Amino acid sequence: MAGDAVLSIESISKSFGGLRAVSEVSFDVRPGAIKAVIGPNGAGKSTLFNLITGLESPLSGRIVMDGCILNGLKPNRRAALGMGRTFQTPQVFEGMSVLDNVLVGRHLHATSGWLDALAYTGRSRREEAAMREHCLEVLEKVGLADRAHEDAADLACGQLKLLEMARALALDPKVVLLDEFTAGLTHQETGHMMDIVRGVRDEGVTVLLVEHDMHLVMNLSDEIVVMNFGQKIAEGPPEEIQRDERVIEVYLGTEI
Repeated sequence: MAGDAVLSIESISKSFGGLRAVSEVSFDVRPGAIKAVIGPNGAGKSTLFNLITGLESPLSGRIVMDGCILNGLKPNRRAALGMGRTFQTPQVFEGMSVLDNVLVGRHLHATSGWLDALAYTGRSRREEAAMREHCLEVLEKVGLADRAHEDAADLACGQLKLLEMARALALDPKVVLLDEFTAGLTHQETGHMMDIVRGVRDEGVTVLLVEHDMHLVMNLSDEIVVMNFGQKIAEGPPEEIQRDERVIEVYLGTEI
């Protein structure tokens, strides 16, 4: 692991039957950087994200965040250590408000025990009020504060993406993984989401993203990892990746 890396992927591999979905992939993510993972469909990007966040277990290799080896830890433990994630298809709790959807994740940081919660002690009430205030601030940051008390199921597609982002940010993450976070968004919504990501980065949160929009990737990322058939074929800053012959070949000879 590089000394200045907040997240280090060390030779991880994953197979499904006879298919090697991820093969000996390694890279580091610097603190406060925006790093993108790109590649054609079937390149192994989603599997890589699932390995990092604990939804899948690697066949070999290590995942290290801020000096802590994550192998074997469940997703909720990784979240408690400072890893947030959004999903390509937003996952919401219907019948719950936008605010309560965000609070679900924030409760990972609760210190009151179940007896406090059951008795609704002063400590529990104060902590709950502080968490609600924090989540309202996060909703303000993403532009959903005015919808906080509405049913999350009533949000439009772009707003659901913002809710996913808010839920990840409510964890106060060290690292946030964004999976196709602009898929299905309008041009205006995409611009707004890019501004949010830049703001998050400026606050010191490290961002790792998977995205198909190459214009977005080239304009938003500090560094890019390119995958193809489960392998890393290139890594570097956007201007270097755009000139890489292997990358151009993967993208059918077109400029990216």
